[in-house]
Amino acid sequence: MTVTHNEYDRGSRPVISVYNLRKRFNLEKGIFAPLGRHVHAVNGVSFSIDRNEAYGLIGESGCGKTAAARLLVRMYEADEGEILFRGYDKIIQDYVQDVRQLKGKDFKRYRERVKYVFQDPARSLNPGMTIYDVLTSAFRWSTQKRAQASLREEAAAILEELGLSAADLEKRPAEFPRGQRQMISIARGLMMKPDLLICDEVVSALDVSMQVRILNLLLDLRGRRKSAGEEISFLFIAGDLKAASYFCDRIGIMYHGEIMEEAPAANLWKSRLHPYTELLVSSAQNAARDVEAPPSGHPQAEAKKADPESLHITSGCAFASRCPYAEDACFRENPPLAEAEDDHFVRCWR
Repeated sequence: MTVTHNEYDRGSRPVISVYNLRKRFNLEKGIFAPLGRHVHAVNGVSFSIDRNEAYGLIGESGCGKTAAARLLVRMYEADEGEILFRGYDKIIQDYVQDVRQLKGKDFKRYRERVKYVFQDPARSLNPGMTIYDVLTSAFRWSTQKRAQASLREEAAAILEELGLSAADLEKRPAEFPRGQRQMISIARGLMMKPDLLICDEVVSALDVSMQVRILNLLLDLRGRRKSAGEEISFLFIAGDLKAASYFCDRIGIMYHGEIMEEAPAANLWKSRLHPYTELLVSSAQNAARDVEAPPSGHPQAEAKKADPESLHITSGCAFASRCPYAEDACFRENPPLAEAEDDHFVRCWR
């Protein structure tokens, strides 16, 4: 499918746009890797995120959502595709950068504008550092220069904004429960006032009350930043469609490295069109013990289980082996991501 830039810039003021992004990994290791099979972790993914927008990439474990997010900050290097970052600078005003081509100081500045919050704060926070050092250590190598007194004030303000206190600056990560450690990870990401904050499964391992608390804090934070003229956008990675629908403005549903459906979050939960999205909805409802009969025309979530070999199919619809509605054409040719309703896109022959 040929992608045009205008086709995937859904909003009017994108901060980042991704076009036909692809990344594959060897399934074998060592000397046999060149001879072996590959998995297409990200297979032609395109989306854009507007300023002050929260965009969700949602799907089961292994669908490629984290790989796509890591390509944006070049923890992995993409095999194909474009990543365009549209930033703002007081000197040069609006500018556009081809992220895959950035080097040296330009790449360092980009990594300051796009920050990444990892899933597990126990692994991403240095246990030997104080919280103040965790929040401010990156400024030693940053292009942003701040006085120590200013840094301490900003660190304290961000902690308080996230429900912690200035006194916590002298504590260490192990002194906090997991949910608060995640807030500290988010605070670290916010210290450089980024344009885009990538939240990779930041609430997935928390209990429901802490999930709600963090999501509400992020919503409040986003509103306050917008009111102060400091807009911040989010890429929200999750397996829980219900949580994502609560926080995000738009959602892309990923499976086998492809976006299967994309729509405004308010519409997706109520009028999902792809059988895989219905599977995710049914799973969320079952987990909450709030099971309802699927709408007419949609499959039960348990219709078919995943076939491990289906993850390596490169022709036809990636979901065909699990879809109760699959026909011969579904195994022969992959459907395009097409607009089925106003601002609602789906990759399905049905």
